[in-house]
Amino acid sequence: MGRTFCIDGHTELIAHIGHPTHAFKAPLIYNPHFEAQGINAVVVPMACRAEDFPGFLRAVFALDNVRGALITMPHKVRTVGLLDDASPAVHVAGACNAVRRDANGRLVGEQFDGAGFVRGVQRKGFEVRGCTALVVGAGGVGCAIAASLAGAGVGALRLIDENAALAEQLRERLALHHPAIEVSTGSRDPRGCDLVVNATPLGMNDGDPLPFDVSLLSASTFVGEVVMRREVTPLLAAAQARGCRVQVGTDMLFEQIPAYLEFFGFPSTTPQALRATARLPADG
Repeated sequence: MGRTFCIDGHTELIAHIGHPTHAFKAPLIYNPHFEAQGINAVVVPMACRAEDFPGFLRAVFALDNVRGALITMPHKVRTVGLLDDASPAVHVAGACNAVRRDANGRLVGEQFDGAGFVRGVQRKGFEVRGCTALVVGAGGVGCAIAASLAGAGVGALRLIDENAALAEQLRERLALHHPAIEVSTGSRDPRGCDLVVNATPLGMNDGDPLPFDVSLLSASTFVGEVVMRREVTPLLAAAQARGCRVQVGTDMLFEQIPAYLEFFGFPSTTPQALRATARLPADG
């Protein structure tokens, strides 16, 4: 199983486009996986500045051996306007992080940040369909998670952000693309919620306040985290102490990669297999 990897004339490229690239983790997960599976493909970091991005994206897809592109900061939002077609998740999130070329040469975009979170909680046995979810944070990752929860059939979404306008704009996009879902804004009270998500940076640094009042959590509530700097954040520790099931931030990362692979037309895999071959640094 696997081979000594060597880039050759048959190698397919996945462009990983962002700026700067020094913190990119995707090549350290995808490339060991491709090598282990004998897949002749490679993820290549490409440090493209914002002013050059529109022309560069089209130029990348002029190459016949480009299978697709991973899009990261600062280009996720701008990519939406450069696509020929995009999923509802892209429109609701207002951002795109995966692009491929279809059979007609059109650029098709998808959003997998939220899909990784949703796949993770579903793998843990949580029933997303029909649930009531609170998403704290309506920035890029919060919008993506809300979009994927809506796509998975939640019954109701509660949205809150320090910038109330961001939460309201997200509510409006959800109402347009998912009119059957009850969406409200303005409260971070987790009572009555089946799922609560911290989609803010709170928890990255020592001394950060908790994103909501954990004392109001029911033991039956599932609590998810996006912060990856530490495995068990203060929020998750407090939620576990109340008997809640939890999901750590890195689960979202490893769960979204099978979705990317499927989007690009590669065989799928499992998060466990990806973790087994990944070459992330000890603090990553």
